[in-house]
Amino acid sequence: MMDETEHLFSISAAAQLAGMHPQTLRQYDRIGLVQPQRTAGRSRRYSLRDIVQLREVQRLSNAGVSLEGIRRMIDLENQVHRLQSRVAELEAALDDALIYRPGARTFAAGIAGEIVTLDQGRRRVQATGGELVVWRPVRQNGRKPPSEA
Repeated sequence: MMDETEHLFSISAAAQLAGMHPQTLRQYDRIGLVQPQRTAGRSRRYSLRDIVQLREVQRLSNAGVSLEGIRRMIDLENQVHRLQSRVAELEAALDDALIYRPGARTFAAGIAGEIVTLDQGRRRVQATGGELVVWRPVRQNGRKPPSEA
């Protein structure tokens, strides 16, 4: 399976795959619509993702959207993609912190109403069966537990 972000295609191959002239790709690079990676010799290398983006530019252009409007749309889409990735990273970090935080404690109420501290991951042995333990579910995969849905 090929990585869609791997920059493999020369400008002529990318132009052929996108159904455009190579000079059009050079113009789009100059104005920032699609920015290919550069090799050590400064030649352009395009990824499959770049080619899909070039086709989208062509579709929007044929629909009457200006190149500046297309550039703004692409910038916003890229920003949304970066923000979604960051949110996923932060949610995973939060899940890890909630589950594996050092020194975390769970509290229970004893029979006489006193607060009983429990170590993370340990159960309290109920001597009389009259104690209450409160359990709070942890989010998994960014989804709310059924009780919060």
